Amino acid sequence: MKKAALHNLGCKVNAYEIDVIKQLLTENGYEIVPFEEKADVYIVNTCTVTNIADRKSRQMLHRAKECNPDAVVVAVGCYVQTGLETALKDDRIDLCIGNDKKGEIVSILAQYLSLRTQMKEEGRDKTLGGQTVLDIAKTTEYEDMQLAYPVERCRAFIKIQDGCNQFCSYCIIPHARGRVRSRRPEEALSEIRKLAAEGYREFVITGIHLSSYGSEWEEADGRSRAGRFYPQHLLCLLQKISAIPNVRRIRLGSLEPRIVTEDFAKALSEIPKLCPHFHLSLQSGCDTILKRMNRHYTTEEYAAGAEYLRRYFKHPAITTDVIVGFPGETEEEFETGRAFLEKMEFFEMHVFKYSRRQHTVAATMPGQLTEAQKASRSEELLALTGRQSEGFRSYYIGQKVEVLFEEKKLIGGRTYWIGHTPQYVKVAVEQDMDLHNQIIIVEITGNLIDNYLYGMIGRN
Repeated sequence: MKKAALHNLGCKVNAYEIDVIKQLLTENGYEIVPFEEKADVYIVNTCTVTNIADRKSRQMLHRAKECNPDAVVVAVGCYVQTGLETALKDDRIDLCIGNDKKGEIVSILAQYLSLRTQMKEEGRDKTLGGQTVLDIAKTTEYEDMQLAYPVERCRAFIKIQDGCNQFCSYCIIPHARGRVRSRRPEEALSEIRKLAAEGYREFVITGIHLSSYGSEWEEADGRSRAGRFYPQHLLCLLQKISAIPNVRRIRLGSLEPRIVTEDFAKALSEIPKLCPHFHLSLQSGCDTILKRMNRHYTTEEYAAGAEYLRRYFKHPAITTDVIVGFPGETEEEFETGRAFLEKMEFFEMHVFKYSRRQHTVAATMPGQLTEAQKASRSEELLALTGRQSEGFRSYYIGQKVEVLFEEKKLIGGRTYWIGHTPQYVKVAVEQDMDLHNQIIIVEITGNLIDNYLYGMIGRN
């Protein structure tokens, strides 16, 4: 039996895809082992969203070759999709597979291994380059990948969409993932029904640009307009997921701010199992920078969308992404953005330092900031999000909340069960009983270290 080791980098979509790849390998006779162990095949599902992601992808691929020089090292996904020429020059990478061929990895790997064996038997050099990377911009069909059975986590990531048509000036992802492609509702619903029957209670609906779900169907029917979203497709799917009996929670991945109209927020609030946790990617709190980023909304429009969610949901968790150090960002623009972020009172902000990406418009913009400038601004926003997050969590002290428990963890030398509320606030309780995958009402009594709330079960 051949041994395979896998490592994943990047987003929730990548996490879903690596779980499917793992199951495909298992079904075809591979034994899955930890990445640090000796294996016959190492597969790294790569990321290219930043220069750091590229570097981490290369590091993991090189580490695999160090674990076993005779192994087949496979680079999968975004890094090779956008940087194939560089990857093929790397003699520690044996095989490159693009984003629209992940579901075919078993057959691609089998062909490669067969050819390598044949060359070895014939006395030829067993090292040969390999690639299965097509021009993803020409891909129009959604590659259906589906989890056949549960993985280790308590919540299931469900991918319903791939690709992005937005072409923000800083972003490489449209080149890595291609144009928008949506999964048919019946395929997603079938997967969720099977996983719910196996014991999953929470489902995270993910995509590269989730708000574009179904937009290409409108285009095919001649009804679409450039840049417009069609939220009825996403809403209809969420309503059908909510009707599945064993589903207890539905959580959304990142949303485009422009999709959040009052009608959309109201419709979401009428889906009973939807978690009040919304990730609205902002990127900058300054309108002039948003324009240079090719983000098609203003801070005023963004704030209106957040207000609609707060109007229709009680104390929703609103999280966001922010880029600091965008080309030409002045002190005044940074301060304008910081003031807006403070006013928004997010639950969490994911702060990124601008990363110059080849093939993007922003890469050629004047006024590229130094790493020191970006680091200083990043630290200021990280301090802000720390204060905002603490304030958001403190709201729940003294209240009873619903928690889905996921794992045991040692905190401060004591053992706790850890879980999340519908708002994705982390909660810890000391409890001897096995709480894994149970949803239980917990009374929050205070804060704990490491951004956890502390709670008690069974108190009146």
